[in-house]
Amino acid sequence: MFLDNPIAQAIILGVLQGLSEFLPISSSAHLILLPWLLGWKQMGLDFDVALHAGTLLSVLIYFREDLIRMFRAFLAWARDRLRRTREPQPPDPDASLALAVIVGTVPAVIVAGLFGDYIETNVRSPWVTVVTLSAFGVLLWIADRRGPQTRLLGQIRLPDALLIGAAQCIALVPGVSRSGITITAALLLGLRRADSARFSFLLAAPVVFLAALKAAFDLWQGYSPAAVSIGTFLTGIMVSTAAGFVCIKYFLRFLQRRTYLPFVVYRFLLACFILAWLLL
Repeated sequence: MFLDNPIAQAIILGVLQGLSEFLPISSSAHLILLPWLLGWKQMGLDFDVALHAGTLLSVLIYFREDLIRMFRAFLAWARDRLRRTREPQPPDPDASLALAVIVGTVPAVIVAGLFGDYIETNVRSPWVTVVTLSAFGVLLWIADRRGPQTRLLGQIRLPDALLIGAAQCIALVPGVSRSGITITAALLLGLRRADSARFSFLLAAPVVFLAALKAAFDLWQGYSPAAVSIGTFLTGIMVSTAAGFVCIKYFLRFLQRRTYLPFVVYRFLLACFILAWLLL
């Protein structure tokens, strides 16, 4: 059958990873549930690295100009601070955004380092996913309706970034959604819909990079042979990159005129489907 082919599975999982990493619907929930429902064998840690690498590439490609400006501005600001050649000046908007991304990444690094393995072992369950999909769907709906949505991305402050980064830690639990919880926090802090998503995507770059790095390190430590062929591995990277790029582009356009309501509804429908499957 077509779905028994590893390349076909890599294509499907690559599309799923690329879309669900950036939409507020939980990539971990989908990547756990689809193989579980279809009875697919696990493709291994090396394939997880490929999917994460693909979504990282999509962020780097889409935001390449923003990231280059942020990097240069941050280096210039840091150099001036270290040399103290003039009176300390506040960083320009690009350097401020780079600092916000760095600060927002710190809580996730700390919590993942302390509790990541425990959560990975004890919390990855379809029953947990039912609860988190529903509960954090409600929270996203409240934030979308009640958030002031008056602030631009350039107005984000370091305390805001720290709060959004702290919220991101909850996404270690399947079904929460990394993009979903960071977008929710940004909306509650007053950012506009598209700007909340944009900051969430920029915040994804270091987080996804570190996740891929950790998976690669775990793979290297295990000294296990690759579970998939090089063709399957490369397919996963290319498909997740393409799907992620398309998702970012059109999702940001969608948010210029629409709300997050369709994704809230989808989370509830998915939770109901999983619950029905478990009960029956």
